[in-house]
Amino acid sequence: MPKIYIIEDDENIRELVIYALSTGGFDARGFESGTPFFEKIANDKKLPELVLLDIMLPESDGLSILKRLRSDSRYKSIPVIMMTAKGSEFDKVRGLDAGADDYVTKPFGVMELISRINAVLRRSGNETSVKEQLSYENIILDNARRAVSTGDEKITLTYKEYELLKYLLINSGIVLGRDKIMEAVWGYDFEGESRTVDVHIKTLRKKLGTAGEHIKTIRNVGYKLGE
Repeated sequence: MPKIYIIEDDENIRELVIYALSTGGFDARGFESGTPFFEKIANDKKLPELVLLDIMLPESDGLSILKRLRSDSRYKSIPVIMMTAKGSEFDKVRGLDAGADDYVTKPFGVMELISRINAVLRRSGNETSVKEQLSYENIILDNARRAVSTGDEKITLTYKEYELLKYLLINSGIVLGRDKIMEAVWGYDFEGESRTVDVHIKTLRKKLGTAGEHIKTIRNVGYKLGE
C-alpha cells in the first residue's frame, strides 16, 4: 500500500483528500504545515512514496518546502505533486522548475488526482539508472553531485534545466521531439508545452555559453545535442 503524505493547511481539503486516497488503496497522512511534516519524515524508517504539497501554506510556502526536499540527499527522490489554486502557466512552470513532478489546480476532481498520483508513481518506479558522469565535448554533467561544468567553468542550472540537459546528454545525437522531451523531463503534457520546452532550451543554451551551440534546433520537430 503506497504511503502518501499531504501538506495542506485547509482542514476540509486535507481530510477530503485523505479520505479519498484511503478508500482508493493508499496509506494517507496529512500535515497542516512543513514543520510537523519534516519532523515526521526525519523519524520515518520508510519514506512516503509521494508527497502532495499545497503552495499557499503558513510558515514556509510549498515552493520553499519543495526546495528543501530537493536539496536533501535523503528526500530528493520523493515524487512531489503540487496542489495550487493558481492556474497561470507561470506558477505551473515555477513549481516544475523547482522540482515538482506534476501539479493539480484546485478545485480538482478526486479521480483526476488519483490518476495523476498513479502516473507519477509509475514513472518514479520505472526510472532507469544513469551513469554518474555524462559528457559531450566540453559539457560535463556529474550526476552523483548534480553538478554541471563546461571546461573549468561551473554552471548553475535550475532543477528542470539540469534534467533537460541530462536527457539531451543521455540521448546525444538523437533527434528529440518537443512532446518526447516534455514527457521525459516534465513527466506529462500540459497546455503551452512547446513554449515551455523552447524557453528552457533558450535559457540552457545561454547558461552553457559557447557550449550551448551543441544543442541543435531541428525545425518543426524539436532538438538534438551534437551532430
